[in-house]
Amino acid sequence: MILVTGIVFWAAHVYTNLAGERLVGRPVGWAEARRAARRELPIVEAAVLPAAALMVSPLLGLGPSGAGWLALAVAGAQQFSWALFGALNAGVSRTQAVVEGLVNLAFVLLIVAAKATLGH
Repeated sequence: MILVTGIVFWAAHVYTNLAGERLVGRPVGWAEARRAARRELPIVEAAVLPAAALMVSPLLGLGPSGAGWLALAVAGAQQFSWALFGALNAGVSRTQAVVEGLVNLAFVLLIVAAKATLGH
């Protein structure tokens, strides 16, 4: 289900990009649709590792709750890593890259706190 959700979010982003292009008067053809689809592909890619974590969770003896926590941990690690590597790739200092990674990690921890508070 997590992969399906990623695909639906990807499709929604592609559509909104194309609708925005049309609103500013740019023609929208198949070439633009393919570019938008490729540009938004990281949304689907981000769902792959958490989905894989869910698939292997029974092999690790995890129930539904444990599987959810594992997928969230994997997604959080991805969030931190991509923020760190993206910042480094943009040419910022290592210190600034770590700060950006930690800010993203703080967002993940907010999600963890909400999940724990709501008992999910």
